[in-house]
Amino acid sequence: MSKLSTRGAYHACRIKLAAIPAAVLVMGLPQGASAQALSGQSVEERLTTLMRVVDEQQRQIHSLEAQVTRLEMAQRGRGVTGAAQGDAAVVPPPGADGLPVQLPPLAQVAPGSTGPTSGASTAAGVPTTTTLPETGAGAAGASAQGSPIGTTQKAAQPVRTEAENAVVQREHAPLFDRKLTLDWGLSDTYYDRRQLQLSGFLALDAIFLGNINLGQTKSHQVMADLDARYGLTDRISFDVDVPYVYRHSNFIVGGAGGAAGALSDASGSSSAIGDVNFGIYYQFLKESGDWPDIVGSVRVKAPTGTSPFGIKLVQVDPNNTSLVAPTKLPTGTGFWNITAGVSVLKTYDPVVLFGSLSYTYNLARSFSDVSSVEGQTSPAKVKLGDVIQWGAGVALAFSEKDSASVSYTMAIEPESETQAPGQGWQKVPGSETVAAAVNFGLNHVVNKHLTINGSVSIGLTPDAPNFVVGVRFPYTF
Repeated sequence: MSKLSTRGAYHACRIKLAAIPAAVLVMGLPQGASAQALSGQSVEERLTTLMRVVDEQQRQIHSLEAQVTRLEMAQRGRGVTGAAQGDAAVVPPPGADGLPVQLPPLAQVAPGSTGPTSGASTAAGVPTTTTLPETGAGAAGASAQGSPIGTTQKAAQPVRTEAENAVVQREHAPLFDRKLTLDWGLSDTYYDRRQLQLSGFLALDAIFLGNINLGQTKSHQVMADLDARYGLTDRISFDVDVPYVYRHSNFIVGGAGGAAGALSDASGSSSAIGDVNFGIYYQFLKESGDWPDIVGSVRVKAPTGTSPFGIKLVQVDPNNTSLVAPTKLPTGTGFWNITAGVSVLKTYDPVVLFGSLSYTYNLARSFSDVSSVEGQTSPAKVKLGDVIQWGAGVALAFSEKDSASVSYTMAIEPESETQAPGQGWQKVPGSETVAAAVNFGLNHVVNKHLTINGSVSIGLTPDAPNFVVGVRFPYTF
């Protein structure tokens, strides 16, 4: 070869070497026996070897970039695009850690080779066998199914962001991974009811003689509860919820002093433990690419709170016979009930769709007194109507730690029934209820243990509360 061509090749190699980082040069320099092997090569052979090492390192860098892209997409449960699959065809097989194998020493790259090969000769004349391990879940999955990284994870269960997990736990189901979660919450429920009160009788079936007053009741119910949840297996979870209830009501009625326009009021407050409830959840189907997450649940509520039956109404204002108020306020329903439900959830990153359907069966119970008239005792058996409730909503994760949701719920309860001793069942007029509400939620993930969930519910029917404002702090150990 002429000196001119050798000098041109030398300058071309210097241009390529100028773009190589110092770290790459250090990795490529021979050490020990490798240095002795290079010492017997000409300058042109050395430069050719260096150029091949640089090309191989560039391919390794492209391989790492492609795998990082696929891993990021796999974490979002999306798989990879066709372009990424095409890149994977020219990427060297990964090592045991899922990354490309490290380059061999410089002396083991033969001048006529394009990279580490099996059965090639080194520059020193020593045969080399570069082992490319095929172990690891990534290599096994790719060779068995030919699918990109992320597809198998999505088929089993998608990897959700922290914000999406907060929505799942709040709207759908608790954790199923053998972790203990203590969920403390505080809520305020407000009622404002107005009704026309008639005190008198009809004369000649057409003329009302007596007082016509407008009664109003304003009520706040503040509840603090602690819910302990634990995942027994990857499909079964159990929880116990213990509430403490404070109620305050204000009763306003006209007719003070015999004047319909004169108002008088009375207030009452009570605080005690509410109805303790516990439940068990079972995950029938884990979410995949085509199927949603389906979880069934059974909950039991015990009548540990103060029963509303037998509480007497007393006249508070001696100048207004229309104003009566209860001696105390209930903190529970007074009944055992069992609720069976199913919830469905599907993730379309960053949107989460969810829905639920449940049926509550209220067990009949006998009470020694169900009358609210002072000085009167009326034993009876009471059966509340069974409740059917359904709802659906959507949540949007607008960052890795924050999400917002909106949903609609409706509950229908038919008329209650009473049975006096020795008599048949009688329906209670006006006891049928239809409660519908629209709910707004905002979730923020503080860290891997703590989440803050805020909610506002607005009643759409007279039987629903005017509004419910609440905040919860689930902490997972």
